[in-house]
Amino acid sequence: MAFDPKRQDAIFKKTAGQHHICRKKLARKNYGVVGARGAWEVEHSVSQAAGGTHHMHNLFPACIPCNRSKRDSSTKARGQHGYRAAPLSKEKKTGNAWLGGPGGTIAVRILLASLGPLGIAAGAVIGAVIGSDYKPD
Repeated sequence: MAFDPKRQDAIFKKTAGQHHICRKKLARKNYGVVGARGAWEVEHSVSQAAGGTHHMHNLFPACIPCNRSKRDSSTKARGQHGYRAAPLSKEKKTGNAWLGGPGGTIAVRILLASLGPLGIAAGAVIGAVIGSDYKPD
């Protein structure tokens, strides 16, 4: 399937330009350019042959050699490279670490848990208010 440039950009940014399986750095300008440095294409995490869709949660940037060798298997291939999840986008990497960024929720919960039962209760309330979509001003 051909993806328009806007959709390619969104897919590329999901992992900050890294292949989600082998972590190779990809070059946005080399989309579909076989043999070029950082060449990439869109990969379906769950292959279309296995019922995968074209929804954004199933699409990732992938270096061409890895994507083509993967064929119709799933992204369990990440485990072969020692990874369990895709890399974070720039937005998720640079979020507020104490509130909504990477590890932020965990950091707040650890801090509050150290305060005992009252801290744990406060953590539950803060977690419900902030939620996972919190973005600092």
